[in-house]
Amino acid sequence: MSSRISSSLSDTADPPPIPLDLERVSHRSGAGLLPSGRSIVLVGLMGAGKTTIGRRLATRLGLPFVDADVEIERAAGCSIADVFRLYGEPAFRDGERRVIRRLLEGPPMVLATGGGAFMNAQTRAFVRERAISVWLRCPLPILLRRVQGRSHRPLLNDTSPRDVLARLITERHPIYAEADIVVDCGEYNVDHSTTRVIEALALSRRPVRLPIDLGHTTYDIVIGTDLISRTGALLAPLLPQKRVIIITDENVARHHLPKLHAALRETDIQFRTLTVKPGEHSKSFATYERLIDSILEEGVERKTTIIAFGGGVVGDLAGFIAASTLRGLPFVQIPTTLLSQVDSSVGGKTGINTRWGKNLVGAFHQPLCVLADVSTLSTLPHRELVAGYAEIVKSGLIADPALFEWCEKNGEALLDGDPETQAEAIRRACAFKARVVADDEREQHSSGGRALLNLGHTFGHALEAELGYDGRLLHGEGVSIGLRLAFMLSVKLGLCPAQDLERVTAHLKRLKMPAQIRDLPYSFRASDLMAHMQRDKKMQDGQLSFVLVHGIGQAFTSRNVPAETVHQVLLDDGCTP
Repeated sequence: MSSRISSSLSDTADPPPIPLDLERVSHRSGAGLLPSGRSIVLVGLMGAGKTTIGRRLATRLGLPFVDADVEIERAAGCSIADVFRLYGEPAFRDGERRVIRRLLEGPPMVLATGGGAFMNAQTRAFVRERAISVWLRCPLPILLRRVQGRSHRPLLNDTSPRDVLARLITERHPIYAEADIVVDCGEYNVDHSTTRVIEALALSRRPVRLPIDLGHTTYDIVIGTDLISRTGALLAPLLPQKRVIIITDENVARHHLPKLHAALRETDIQFRTLTVKPGEHSKSFATYERLIDSILEEGVERKTTIIAFGGGVVGDLAGFIAASTLRGLPFVQIPTTLLSQVDSSVGGKTGINTRWGKNLVGAFHQPLCVLADVSTLSTLPHRELVAGYAEIVKSGLIADPALFEWCEKNGEALLDGDPETQAEAIRRACAFKARVVADDEREQHSSGGRALLNLGHTFGHALEAELGYDGRLLHGEGVSIGLRLAFMLSVKLGLCPAQDLERVTAHLKRLKMPAQIRDLPYSFRASDLMAHMQRDKKMQDGQLSFVLVHGIGQAFTSRNVPAETVHQVLLDDGCTP
């Protein structure tokens, strides 16, 4: 005996007006050739070839083929045209959503959907969760030729097919663009179009999603290749409104901005771009004021999202603008350097510099999401990769010995530009930082916690400050030297085995990373560096806070470090008095 579907609170508050017998909905199974084990959902306008290509695709992949419209008719006990006539389009869309959900709860298949199915936000969300969506994109003249004379299409019965299709293209293409894969079919025959879909499936890799759960908010760090070209599709489900302000720098704009603009246009996201000069000096009150004035002059709304598109400087600056404008705007990070992908874009710290030090004015402001596109790293100078890699090494040295061991084995491949190694490093480092941030989001623990992420930073910031943050020493280069100094200090205090210092030093030097102050082509006085440390924002009750180590992966915070010992470590590493 078949049973009628009943409404659940998760679907809708009212019973569906169409009596659907979901026991009739197909649940055919097949092993298939897709290693992902996910269904393939074909979306597109009427006439795009979803059914004909879908049947051929299913045969070649060894999967069952299912037509959602056929299953809706089976469940409703009448034709689609009769459903429209008896119940209306809103009721049809509700029934369509239920049937598609039912189908995707079953084994993998190739599913052809009606042209309006993907327009439902709940359906799109479920398809993202359970399937790979493919938009079969087709130009208007071809669609028009294919649908001529199709009287069973309810949407074509009241006005000219050309007018209907032109309207649907305007309305639906920006939503179809949220699909995982886009394949242009055009004039190709069915076999050729099917081959193009299979090739696209083979080349497509779903990005890694690393969830960040802070209790009061959650978001994903999305890691993968060529994410910028899919930014519109990735952001459209998240944005409070399809309106954004992009903040970037001149270097990133030159390399990547056209691709970002095209991706946003694809899903009909309106944008405006503000550009700053590259470098630490842009993290200033003057730049902050100029950008705020420009944003307010445009009449920004509270649902307008700020996109930080660049390295750590842009991320910190744009994040602080988002945190402070109208008491808080939505915010997205698209970091384009290795350093920002593993460090500054994760955790919600934002800020600008003052003449008294770095990041002394700022706020905690968590993003809607972080898109870490590994492809952007190919445009970076080797020096920038080294600077970012120091932060990955730092994560292992703090509390993840397995990560440091992974670095020892894979560091060379990462710096040589292998994208898979880079993606894995970003995932590991971000996962580590996410655990730390989730436990101590605002760095309030009296010891340990998020403060551990400052391993090497007290030394590194002092070196940067002495050079005036002018780019002669990158932040990651300062951290690289600072990591070894932290181990030196720990060894001198009798807290850490000397062999761990030797192991860290060997790794840095093998990869030709900055390891010692004497390696730098500048002279430093220990007294000057000590003065910068005294102005560090981690000072408390006049006491300097250091992150020290008991060994690799055993970091801890301490406020009981004799200044004379720190001074001696600086002298031993190449400083003058």
